[in-house]
Amino acid sequence: MVEVLLPMLVGFFLVLILGPFCIPLLRRLKMGNTEREYIKEHKAKNGTPSMGGVMILIAFGVVGFYNARFFPHIYPILFMTLGFGVIGFIDDLLKALKHSSDGLKAWQKMLGELLLTTGFAIYMVKFSDVSLELRIPFTGAFIDIGWLAIVVLYFAVLGTVNGANFTDGMDGLATSVTLAIAAFFGVASIQLYSDITPAIAGMIGALFGFLMFNVNPAKIFMGDTGSLALGAFVASTAYMLKMPIFIIIVAIIYLIEVLSVIIQVGYFKLTGGKRIFRMAPIHHHFELGGWSEVKVVAVFTTVTIFLCVFAYYMI
Repeated sequence: MVEVLLPMLVGFFLVLILGPFCIPLLRRLKMGNTEREYIKEHKAKNGTPSMGGVMILIAFGVVGFYNARFFPHIYPILFMTLGFGVIGFIDDLLKALKHSSDGLKAWQKMLGELLLTTGFAIYMVKFSDVSLELRIPFTGAFIDIGWLAIVVLYFAVLGTVNGANFTDGMDGLATSVTLAIAAFFGVASIQLYSDITPAIAGMIGALFGFLMFNVNPAKIFMGDTGSLALGAFVASTAYMLKMPIFIIIVAIIYLIEVLSVIIQVGYFKLTGGKRIFRMAPIHHHFELGGWSEVKVVAVFTTVTIFLCVFAYYMI
């Protein structure tokens, strides 16, 4: 229990301590959010400090590096989480400096994501003692799909990262959904006697701490710094537990969010301007349909919790 409670408390209190310093600092540096959604309520959020994901990364980094000395399997999770966090940080910084909602170009961001994913793939194949076998739900058995496992890894990592990125569009949404997912993997890690439990606990604590500042009305947003890092954390944690298949279940909100964007853009181009959803990502579709932000966050988080409980019985 020390390996769970202590990292969780350290992560939680580190973010609580960082909050009162980071929020005013980011405000003074004019690292504010720039909304481009055509939603009246969201325009009032312009200027709210972004890049709050830095607080999560600092807390997770402290807990992660301390425990990685004893549990080396934490290192690849640190590499992915902090690496994708750096991409998000650069993107957020450019947005703030240009006072625009556009940061890195799409190809620049994708190139960075591909390089990090390739690094993770090389590590898993050449250096890790954790194989790319996939745990099959309900059976406890594993399946080896050979070289196709590399293809699956790219889809799993990039899909999860960008799904988390699209989910970050409302106060507390990405934080709450990812908190539930992290809790699931924490319980799974304990049950499977994995040595990455302290890192997961540290992230859970950091997310709880960040939620204190990010819940509606948010005092700070995590920005791409946080959302890309959280997606990478979920994907790499799943791989260290040989549970990437479970991402489809517990992170279904990520999947729905990214699919809603793909479907909307594709349909828009094919039909010459028609739309399926009122707005994508899909959380805005519900918002434009009359749901409050609080309701959307509550429903999406509840769905995630339910699926996490269901997935627990599939281990």
